[in-house]
Amino acid sequence: MRAKIRNTEIYFDVEGVGLVVDGSQLRSQPVAFIIHGGPGGDHTPDKPTFSPLSHKMQLIYFDHRGQGRSARGPKETYTLDNNIEDMEALRQYLGLDKIVVLGTSYGGMVALSYAIRYPQNTSHLIVISTVADSRFLRRAQEILTERGTEEQKAIAQRLWNGKFENEEQLREFFKVMMPLYSFTYDPNSHKQASNPMILSVDAINVAFGGFLHSYSVLDQLHKITSPTLVIGGRHDWICPPEFSEEIAREIPNADLRIFENSSHLIRVDEPEALRDAIAGFLVYKSYRPTSDT
Repeated sequence: MRAKIRNTEIYFDVEGVGLVVDGSQLRSQPVAFIIHGGPGGDHTPDKPTFSPLSHKMQLIYFDHRGQGRSARGPKETYTLDNNIEDMEALRQYLGLDKIVVLGTSYGGMVALSYAIRYPQNTSHLIVISTVADSRFLRRAQEILTERGTEEQKAIAQRLWNGKFENEEQLREFFKVMMPLYSFTYDPNSHKQASNPMILSVDAINVAFGGFLHSYSVLDQLHKITSPTLVIGGRHDWICPPEFSEEIAREIPNADLRIFENSSHLIRVDEPEALRDAIAGFLVYKSYRPTSDT
């Protein structure tokens, strides 16, 4: 499905129902926006992990502008600010009230920024493997120096400089770097087969070669009013857990969960535990659906 909003076209997909039968009543379920990472990827890698949650929430997946199945456009429009405003426009397009905002990695940056800008539209905030400012770039380079192979250090220069020339280079980057992204990575496992994402070189180059170097919401996190769950992976090389801990300290009454057997891709390393943490958080933080007779 596609929504024509804000001079672009955003691809989205819906999983799960909005109303469920509860005795003699109809009960509305939470609606969650699942915000993918990257930039430069799409929503499809999130589905295997989050789809089982569709029994508890209605899930809205979407691709950021210029990425995945969403429309391409001028690359200078592939910005964090536009990702935030596209998400709000999609919420309005779908006629939704408050939403559960769930973002991973770069999607977590979008999620934090959205919850700061639109607290009135955020029922719950869940951020996974993310950061609140640009210091992660320097720290990730330090960790790569400590843990990475020579091949990984070399290929990562394309990321730091925002200089991927084509999709093939970007796919090769993820292939080489996957042992760092996933703590449980096994190249011989069928489950570890690469997902056939639609990649956007322009989107990742614009981010890492530009706006991520000035990204910072750390001093605004106190404005977040929704119940918040912050999740990090103990072995995350690019969004290390100290940044998750920092986010949880700055958001009033936030819950923090560090997954001890995960790197950046917690959805790959500990998917069942991740789903349990999310579902338990929503119950514990008392999502109160409305009923229609």
